[in-house]
Amino acid sequence: MTHEATIDKLLTMRLSAMADGYRAQLQDPSLSELTFSERFGLLVDQEYRARKNNRLKRLIQQAGFEQPQAHIAGINYHPRRKLNKEQIQFLAQGSYLDDHHNIIMLSAAGMGKTYLACAFGLAACQQFNTVKYIRLPELLADLSVARGEGIFKKGIAPYIKTNLLILDEWMLVSLKESEARDVLEIINARHKRASTIFCSQFAPAGWHGKIGDTTLADAILDRIVHDSYTVTIQSADEDFSMREVYGIQNKQF
Repeated sequence: MTHEATIDKLLTMRLSAMADGYRAQLQDPSLSELTFSERFGLLVDQEYRARKNNRLKRLIQQAGFEQPQAHIAGINYHPRRKLNKEQIQFLAQGSYLDDHHNIIMLSAAGMGKTYLACAFGLAACQQFNTVKYIRLPELLADLSVARGEGIFKKGIAPYIKTNLLILDEWMLVSLKESEARDVLEIINARHKRASTIFCSQFAPAGWHGKIGDTTLADAILDRIVHDSYTVTIQSADEDFSMREVYGIQNKQF
């Protein structure tokens, strides 16, 4: 069998990284000193790394992050934000995902909740978890359309099945009763089975009024509050905003 025939068969089996590695070995005389087992091991390692990298790229792309550039190492621990660095590094390790716990992310507008949530999301992808980012108003609109088209179960499935669901703008506006019921269905299905990050300007005590129906509100909060870590981004200065820190007016030319 010729070398090209071997390469063609590797490509047919979709082992493209191994095929590239095999070509490289043929062109590198120094590798002839290695045993067959050592050279084969190099090829397997190359294919394995390529597949893991491709899987990670797919997970990140499918997550739909609002801020795809966000990462844990890039978090700004500005003193005015009063972030608990030890807590953030602990959560970034992902044990809350293994335990199916949630994260409640609280701050005023412009303090970087979305960035921080996306950074946690990227860390989850790097641990090969499925992640989905979406704004709550957008989620509710999608479910309303799905119900109208008679595909509600199909429409809600991705938000139930993903390992980590990031809900931004959580309880930013009051919910209709039908919307509250949709939220409860998602929260109940994910309870103790998967993790959710809730990004909100309001503490849980304020969610009750946004949900409206007392019974639905009690059911939703009961399934969230007791299984959640709380990350608070504070500010001693009411006028301070991370948008100001990173705004265009502060760029150097």
